[in-house]
Amino acid sequence: MLKKREYPRIGETIYSGQLPCGLTVTVAPRSGYKKSVAFLAVNCGGADRGVYLDGVRRAVPPGTAHFAEHRMFELPDLGDAMTVLSRRGANANAFTGPDMTAYYFECGEGFYDNLELLLRLVSTPCFREEDVDREREIIAREILMTEDDPEDAMYYALLRALYARAPVREPVAGTVESISAITADTLQDFHRAFYVPANMSLVVVGNQDPEKIRDMAEALIPSGPAILPKRDAREREPEKPVEYRVESEGEIGAPMFLAGAKTAADLRGRESVSFELTAELALGCLMGSASPLYRQLYDQGLINETFGYDFENVAGYSHLTFGGETRDASLVCLKVLEEAAALASRGIDPDYFARRKRKMYGSCIRALNSFDSICYNAAAGSFEGYDYFDTLTALDAVTERDVRAFLAEFMTPERTAVSVINKKGR
Repeated sequence: MLKKREYPRIGETIYSGQLPCGLTVTVAPRSGYKKSVAFLAVNCGGADRGVYLDGVRRAVPPGTAHFAEHRMFELPDLGDAMTVLSRRGANANAFTGPDMTAYYFECGEGFYDNLELLLRLVSTPCFREEDVDREREIIAREILMTEDDPEDAMYYALLRALYARAPVREPVAGTVESISAITADTLQDFHRAFYVPANMSLVVVGNQDPEKIRDMAEALIPSGPAILPKRDAREREPEKPVEYRVESEGEIGAPMFLAGAKTAADLRGRESVSFELTAELALGCLMGSASPLYRQLYDQGLINETFGYDFENVAGYSHLTFGGETRDASLVCLKVLEEAAALASRGIDPDYFARRKRKMYGSCIRALNSFDSICYNAAAGSFEGYDYFDTLTALDAVTERDVRAFLAEFMTPERTAVSVINKKGR
């Protein structure tokens, strides 16, 4: 049986548990809804560059996880599962990130037939060399389009400036050169190593029966020892960036910049959630659209509505970023870091801090009302060892002192790198 757990604060009843084969199943029932979403995630992604089979490590080219995702929808008896799901009226898709690959669908009718197909496709690899060769051409075109995107180019230029060795510094899809080395055997090895039930998580949100979902998963996912795959150790990174400034040119309307800094590494469980919430609250207090700094920069014409910030915690690495269009990236970075130091030293106005924290509560609650957000975050939580539905409790514990400590430690000139993209032919 799946374990039932009540969350009175957010009005949720969740059923979850781990099957004997190792697969984690989470169901968030939604009575009265016609729509249901099923999300099957695998704890692997673009940052995984080695597979361990029969006690031997085999290197895989960058882009292997993404390539495998493209080919997983092919079934020996049905052909393209995406086409079948579409014919049934389901909206299906997949994605690969640095540390997660996910397959999902949304539908109003025929949920259990579609779920059966979803469970089959991840556990029935069909990698034929001729299909792999055709897919390589499709993915190569996708890579070239991404490389031509100025914002993507700026983002990865920043990550390469920040990180010396971490695999997150390279695009998840790999390069045209790296995917040329991927074969059907490469994909077969990758699937055998990572697509094991103990390394997967199924999340369902909708008006569906938790026990029926569990029974279907138990029947359709191959049984075996619930053993997690061995994976490469995370590369240790220096605190300081590899480079402090990188510049390029692109077909853009106005100069843009993206600055960032590495933060904590190897976060797991409740510590991971607490740190991420602290980071987001710190960045919001410093340069959210209601902050004094944002208004000052905006009034001086140094930023516009494209300015924003982000925090990422993926594949054992975390970093903050901020940027947008500007005529003077160096001056914006200087003012941001000066204000970070000032807030860390003098403290944050209590009323402003309380407003920012209330805003974060609102964002968390909205996310808990989103089917897609629940699916992604519940799966990520099952991989990282935290309870996504207890996020508000973790946010309760974040203090103004925590935020100041974050700003003091991570938002400093010696930690910060900037990627600038100028108009071509400036």
